[in-house]
Amino acid sequence: MEPALYEWVALRRDIADHGLLKGDVAVLVDRVAHPSGGEDACVLEVLNAVGDSIAVLTVRESDVEPLRADEILSARSLALVG
Repeated sequence: MEPALYEWVALRRDIADHGLLKGDVAVLVDRVAHPSGGEDACVLEVLNAVGDSIAVLTVRESDVEPLRADEILSARSLALVG
């Protein structure tokens, strides 16, 4: 199932440039069609635990998945990955 705009999604991979890890959550704020027919992109807004925006980034559509009812959220400190 494809997530709708403004729904929470989970990352399927680490995004080291932004210090994000697989499983981190973000809000899907836009979809962008690939200009030459490749994989579409998703624009995500990442918020910290108190709701402040900390990043807006574009990833491939296959890099995100909808949240599921059998998952729970957790907190961790933001630190740059490797």
